[in-house]
Amino acid sequence: MKYDTLLFDLDGTLTDPFEGITNAIIYALGRLGIEESDRNKLSSFIGPPLTESFSEFYGMSKDDSLRAVSLYREYYGAKGLYENKLYPQMAETLRALRQEGYRLVVATCKPEVFAVKIVERFEIAQYFDFVAGATLDGTRTEKADVIRHALAMCAVADRGRAIMIGDRKHDILGARAVGLKSVGVLYGYGSEEELKGAGADYIISVPTELVSLIDKLNK
Repeated sequence: MKYDTLLFDLDGTLTDPFEGITNAIIYALGRLGIEESDRNKLSSFIGPPLTESFSEFYGMSKDDSLRAVSLYREYYGAKGLYENKLYPQMAETLRALRQEGYRLVVATCKPEVFAVKIVERFEIAQYFDFVAGATLDGTRTEKADVIRHALAMCAVADRGRAIMIGDRKHDILGARAVGLKSVGVLYGYGSEEELKGAGADYIISVPTELVSLIDKLNK
């Protein structure tokens, strides 16, 4: 078996978090005196580190971005993480991969404490060996660092045997930074152009395609 460890992004890959994330952003912006009426533009926040997005889209300083993230978490930790839904066919896909003997790991830039609650909420925790995420204190926020953490916690010594699955360029670039191949998914929030531009090795359109792809790569 060439690939035996599959790393999954969470937002936009396992679940569709649009409602909860955008509600939390609107809450944070409102607390800072910023009114945002176009909820759809906030989908750009799904995937990248939040401090980066608040800075890029609202011109915030580092301190203001950190304050916005703190306010975001007030809402998200209490309510937003449950305003979420599992993608169609995802549970079946994870079950099939697990039954075939693959080790599954979550690797997300979402704080680890939230990620654990989400996989438990949607009853998919049983399929994962480990849930790796960011730290609340900001010491681990970049995708590459999260992936390194996941690999270390799962004692993956040969990085050629692991592959990253995600919907945004940050997933693909993070995988490349640590020497992993990657699969871009088109049902999330990143376009085919974005994923290919970042260097995704493979592209799938629906979750179930992942099973046949990994099986094919391991032949």
